[in-house]
Amino acid sequence: MVPAEPSEGIVSSRPAYQSATLALVALGLCLAASACASQAALADRTFFRNEYEVDTHGRKTWFDHLVETDPGSIRINVAPEYESVAPARIAVLPFVDTGSAQFVVDKIPLTARNPEQQADWAWTHSNRLRRAVDGYLSSREFLVENLIQVDQIMKEHRIYDATSLGRMSPQTLGQVLGVDAVVYGEVTHYEAYYLALVSAYQVGMRIRMVSTHDGRELFSAEGSRYSVDVAPAFDPVDIAINSAFTLLQLRDINLTRAEEESAREIILRIPRSKRLQDELIEEATEAPSQARQKDVAKLHPDGGPQTPSGIQPVSATLPSD
Repeated sequence: MVPAEPSEGIVSSRPAYQSATLALVALGLCLAASACASQAALADRTFFRNEYEVDTHGRKTWFDHLVETDPGSIRINVAPEYESVAPARIAVLPFVDTGSAQFVVDKIPLTARNPEQQADWAWTHSNRLRRAVDGYLSSREFLVENLIQVDQIMKEHRIYDATSLGRMSPQTLGQVLGVDAVVYGEVTHYEAYYLALVSAYQVGMRIRMVSTHDGRELFSAEGSRYSVDVAPAFDPVDIAINSAFTLLQLRDINLTRAEEESAREIILRIPRSKRLQDELIEEATEAPSQARQKDVAKLHPDGGPQTPSGIQPVSATLPSD
């Protein structure tokens, strides 16, 4: 008996398990290809490549000022010949704070600190800004002296206040500190504001970078930053709640952010020196070879091999034939 042929228009289909297997195989191949592509991309992620937005990352734009309600500004002055005289070694001197050294809100002191406490708090405020400036300078092409060592050297030369600091010339400071430039600083604003739905910290400073070779001013800047919180409300309940939340803005962490932002915004405006970067690279390249030469000199002080101390040389006798 002849078997009946399948009717036209009817297509035989694969079993369901075969379709599922093919789909899993295709998915596996796609995942393998993606993994290979990812590994190839990771292999290209070497160090020391081009870095984007070096001079703009962290610097506020007009939109940032609008969104964060920051009316602060930074005014700078750069010497025209800065690139040719940019200092390699820098010391950040103690900052001066001539304010009240009280906790001030809306221009009203809310604390009653005695003169000794005021002196301590003035040093605290100025040193906070000084450390922030020092940190951002250290991330640049400068060799910044350690603040602890700078302070100790200044103590040894009896520089204890703004008056004694002003009597010593930048050239003399450069000699005792061993630097090419010194950074003077002054605290101009360190206060808080609060008015129901608005609260803010204002932190400002004035700095000058002065050459210790000829006393010329290489860079100066003055400005302040506001850490502002605005919470609009229209009905009495929301006004009461939002007023409490804006009061929480006056926390120490937000004051720290204002300090860091003031320092960052100023240091970002110091031009980058290609010459200083090249000198650092050259110094780093020569240092290993000089270190190797010193090691060889220690091993062979008289031109011959050096025997470690405590070990007597042993003469070997060759056996006779």
